Amino acid sequence: MAFTEFRPLAEKSLIEYIKATSVLSDKIGNNFGDLKIKEVGDGNLNFVYIVASPSGSFVIKQALPYIRCIGESWPMTKERAYFEALALREHGRLCPENVPEVYHFDRTMSVIAMRYLESPHIILRKGLIAGIEYPLLAEHMSDYIAKTLYYTSLLYRTTTEHKRDVAEFCGNVELSRLTEQVVFSDPYKISQYNRWTSPYLDRDAEAVREDNILKLEVAELKSMFCERAQALVHGDLHTGSVMVTHDSTQVIDPEFAFYGPMGFDIGAFIGNLILAFYAQDGHADQMNDRKRYKEWILRTIRETWSLFYKKFTALWDEHKDGSGEAYLPEIYNNPELRLLVQRKFMQDLLHDTLGFGAAKMIRRIVGVAHVEDFESITDASKRAKCEQQALDLAKMVLKERKKFQSIDEVVLAIQQVQ
Repeated sequence: MAFTEFRPLAEKSLIEYIKATSVLSDKIGNNFGDLKIKEVGDGNLNFVYIVASPSGSFVIKQALPYIRCIGESWPMTKERAYFEALALREHGRLCPENVPEVYHFDRTMSVIAMRYLESPHIILRKGLIAGIEYPLLAEHMSDYIAKTLYYTSLLYRTTTEHKRDVAEFCGNVELSRLTEQVVFSDPYKISQYNRWTSPYLDRDAEAVREDNILKLEVAELKSMFCERAQALVHGDLHTGSVMVTHDSTQVIDPEFAFYGPMGFDIGAFIGNLILAFYAQDGHADQMNDRKRYKEWILRTIRETWSLFYKKFTALWDEHKDGSGEAYLPEIYNNPELRLLVQRKFMQDLLHDTLGFGAAKMIRRIVGVAHVEDFESITDASKRAKCEQQALDLAKMVLKERKKFQSIDEVVLAIQQVQ
């Protein structure tokens, strides 16, 4: 059975596909007698299979030419698998400890085979809902974000290298356009896809659509998202794109990857931690009021940014005489000036991070795709109260992001809105 043109893989054709692909059949020791295949795609877009035998295992991810959770009425390019494989390999080269290895990519079939993150790895979002602390999360995520953003930016690279990769990733325009729509457009207008916890948030959703200052600020963020090719960003770095154990952190699903503003990735991650913080009251019970856990989340937010700042600027210092063309050493030729430039860059990046993080929060409350953190709170009035706090904080941060001088001020603001 040849796989010379695209077709969706079901269990039977998947076995044929593995047999026809030596790198995959070798991974399972050609042991087809004890092969176990399980479809686990709970995402919105793709088929995902775990393939395991006593000799080895891997995950197969296949992109479909439409959005899986909506169906063929919302077409979506399967080319996204190419950009996901590209980003996994590039980010994996820069930060191998936190990105699963890609074993095989097939552009015709839109298939990626990669390392299976075995139990006890779970999706971070589920761990946050369960109230589990991950002591190394900030350490690992700051590492991943600092390395992937620094090494794909002009702080490290020449404009020639940078432009070449920007051009390549411009091909992922369809997924970037989806983000433009669901993050920067839909929540601010009447859209058939929007939903919220009605009737409790009816007025709040309307207030978002009628807030002139909010719309002004969102336009600025959208413009930056569309026009600023600062680094190779993951493009969808929420807590559902991270798998964790007590001592492992793995970033998955970079199918939205493109060259965009650095703050979009850091903001997505921190914004989703803030959503998790506000959801905790909805998950509290007699046994556990979640107060200590909320403190851990705030600590993780603070540490993620602080460690990122430290690691990113350390990479910058380490390569200050390298080939990066953003700040040429002949011009930025003394320590005071370098410090000045760095402080300005990082301050702007904090503001971008806050803006994008807030925009991601708003869209998860009044837009199309919601988060399990809130959705799993069965009592609608309780859920709405949690969402309302998150929404109020997000609107304020988006509009006033440039007033924040440090992450500590942000954490203080989060504590005050509850």
